[in-house]
Amino acid sequence: MSNAAAPVADSTANWVDTHAPLWARPYLRLSRFDRPIGWWLLLMPCWWSAALAAGIAHDVRGLPLVIVLFFIGAVVMRGAGCTWNDITDRKLDAQVERTRSRPIPAGQVTVRQAAAFLVLQALIGLAVLLQFNGFAILTGIGSLVVVAIYPFMKRVTYWPQVFLGLAFSWGALMGFAVILARIDATALFLYAGSIAWVIAYDTIYAHQDTEDDVLIGIKSTALLFGERTQLALTIFYSIAVVLIGVALWRGGSQWLAWIGLAAFAAHLVWQVRTIRIDDSALCLRLFKSNRNAGLLLFAGLLADAVLRSL
Repeated sequence: MSNAAAPVADSTANWVDTHAPLWARPYLRLSRFDRPIGWWLLLMPCWWSAALAAGIAHDVRGLPLVIVLFFIGAVVMRGAGCTWNDITDRKLDAQVERTRSRPIPAGQVTVRQAAAFLVLQALIGLAVLLQFNGFAILTGIGSLVVVAIYPFMKRVTYWPQVFLGLAFSWGALMGFAVILARIDATALFLYAGSIAWVIAYDTIYAHQDTEDDVLIGIKSTALLFGERTQLALTIFYSIAVVLIGVALWRGGSQWLAWIGLAAFAAHLVWQVRTIRIDDSALCLRLFKSNRNAGLLLFAGLLADAVLRSL
């Protein structure tokens, strides 16, 4: 297999490795099309926010289009964020077993080519953003500051997961900006709850790299919490559920939304009870399962929005 066709070490066999044209594979890997879990996790707060805002507005007529646009935006902007991350982390990635075969350190694409691909993805994201109102456009542009600084945080703080939370939870604001043209306390509670959720699930993810991180001087909450990770997950997942619950209460959500939140909480409890931080495969499985947790909450919020619009 040629260098251009070699899959990255932290990926598994998928359509990119087996069906995508050889020339396209490095670019698809830059944007993590071979690992869709990232855009799912970026998308969940967007969908939560859109459904909750539609419920508050008692109007779901525009919700299907917003859901589709958020899906497209999450896929391309997650890809752009990953490309930026790979550009900034290329020297670090070369030192970590799980990431050294990513496209840039493996020599499959140059930094200039990756930067051009980043611009292309950002332009697609901008095209999606321009479908919304002016307030939502400005809100979306505001997220770029957090996205830009996130890759550097693991060099200076043991809490880079907070900055990931700020970036990955931005969608919790976007639904309100798009549907209600405002960001109020309800949106901020949803945003804060999502940040706590991200901190917890990315701590689980970071436990795959703790040995390499120590060697190269990278910081993370996984290293900070260590053997206290289960307690930390309990705290942050509990904060997430409480804050999201406050958002539902302030938004006047009815019983279907609360069932969704209860199912979300039950899934998080299962994660905490199941985790073993020395089992990398289990950590990855639990991290990926947060897509299902997010979908459970979204299903409740969507059903509630439909019921309230009748």
